[in-house]
Amino acid sequence: CGKSFSSKCSLTRHHQTHAAEKPFQCADCGRTFTSRSDFSRHRHSHTSERLHRCGQCRKSFADKSYL
Repeated sequence: CGKSFSSKCSLTRHHQTHAAEKPFQCADCGRTFTSRSDFSRHRHSHTSERLHRCGQCRKSFADKSYL
């Protein structure tokens, strides 16, 4: 795909996105994932739980990476 990474770990994880096998499937929407961590992060999108709040605008998010 042409992407490059600074660490072997990041490259290995990226290779999984091209894998045909995606063993983690969301029961709510059917979306599939190659890694348990991505699946777990996605599951929060279906809940109303917003644990991470922006200190400037006060909006809250289910995942810290969305801040």
